[in-house]
Amino acid sequence: MTLEPSTATHPDNAEHAASQAASPPSTQHNHPSVEQGRTVPVNLRQTGPTPVELLISTRIRKSPYWHLSVAAGVWRAEVYNRVYHPRGYLSMDEGGPLAEHESVVNDVTMWNVAVERQIQVVGPDAEAFVNYVITRQATKISPMHARYVILCNEAGGILNDPVLLRLSEDEFWFSVSDSDLMLWLQGVNVGKGYDVRIQEIDVCPVQIQGPRSEALMRDLIGPAVSDIPNYGLARAEVAGLPVIVSQTGFTGEKGYEIYLFDATLHAEEMWNAVLEAGAAHHLRVIAPAHPRRVQAGILSWGQDMDAETSPLQTNLAYQVPRMKEQDYIGKAALEAQRAQLEAGTPPFSQMLVGMTLGGRPITDYAPDFWLVGMVGQDDPVGYLTSPWYSPELGTNIALGYVPVGLSQPGTQLRVWLPDEYADTPGEPVDAVVVQVPFRPSVNPNTRELLKDEGKQFL
Repeated sequence: MTLEPSTATHPDNAEHAASQAASPPSTQHNHPSVEQGRTVPVNLRQTGPTPVELLISTRIRKSPYWHLSVAAGVWRAEVYNRVYHPRGYLSMDEGGPLAEHESVVNDVTMWNVAVERQIQVVGPDAEAFVNYVITRQATKISPMHARYVILCNEAGGILNDPVLLRLSEDEFWFSVSDSDLMLWLQGVNVGKGYDVRIQEIDVCPVQIQGPRSEALMRDLIGPAVSDIPNYGLARAEVAGLPVIVSQTGFTGEKGYEIYLFDATLHAEEMWNAVLEAGAAHHLRVIAPAHPRRVQAGILSWGQDMDAETSPLQTNLAYQVPRMKEQDYIGKAALEAQRAQLEAGTPPFSQMLVGMTLGGRPITDYAPDFWLVGMVGQDDPVGYLTSPWYSPELGTNIALGYVPVGLSQPGTQLRVWLPDEYADTPGEPVDAVVVQVPFRPSVNPNTRELLKDEGKQFL
């Protein structure tokens, strides 16, 4: 079976794909000279959508929910953590990602996120080991609670930004984003020798996101759902099957994740139980709601950050505590970077910022890192990582990298959009740097709470 990876190859867009292939972008910065400060620069060639198909083979894993996503109408996918990942159910004629977004902000949705592989760390030294590999303080995470965390290499580059679940005193799960974190964790322990077992387990989550999510979850697991705090965990059953439920998610809306034990054996029973209960709440199966996560300022690993970016340049400074006395991987580098920043000599050439920008509504995933320039100049100085249209704000929004000197809110910039989104083909649109998040979250994350309280993360 083959699924199209972009709207360019969907049947609704065949003519568009042909026109894109026939005519190159009008802005020809094929080798943009953007100072990125990276060993391996981000590929900034503006090649546009490409009419190719995603090959389905046994080399990449199908998750336990893959066939259920296909039955729900998935028509395109990506590879994430070496697992096929659904990225679109509604066709572009039906509204595509922005129509799916409407369900997230108005009703309730279910996402197949089995690609969030669960890496279990269990054993007598589990807390000490986890505390050594994350920047935050694992000792302050109580059993049956979770936290958003980051793991860095020795240079302070972000290796992964999982949700970390603590099931008990001696058991943690890393619900990982798109990188081979298990191999890193196992490699670290070769030299350290903590008394732990590190392995992937057969636990696969789905996300239940949207304002009606609590009502749906109440029908599934009972009134106890109302007692689960933000980033709290609970043991429960769905369709008689044991699960862990967390109040977490990849949006700024109210939401939960259901972690199914032995998912390979029981995927259908759990999935169908959610569909049945969801009918009364206008449940829709959708892909991850990137327009909403950008509004909330939630980053996507590999897109907005990676192993060559520091949390101090990606709006994640709150993840670098000042009061953690224990050593952790990357601590020396991160503390040195912070000292440079506070001395007015930033160690980075680029910073991640939020922007609002003109142009026609950006209705689909960007196939390129679109280029950012200064007013009155044609040479690019930065690039967008996550651009989308926000129906709630009535404007295009984006995360992106710009020079440190252009990172302050209110800075005027220009962005070269593809002709389909540009006001005038070939001409850049106006943009301005703004504060992130773009609009408040229903469940504010730690960064938002600390900002509102005027505090720094300790």
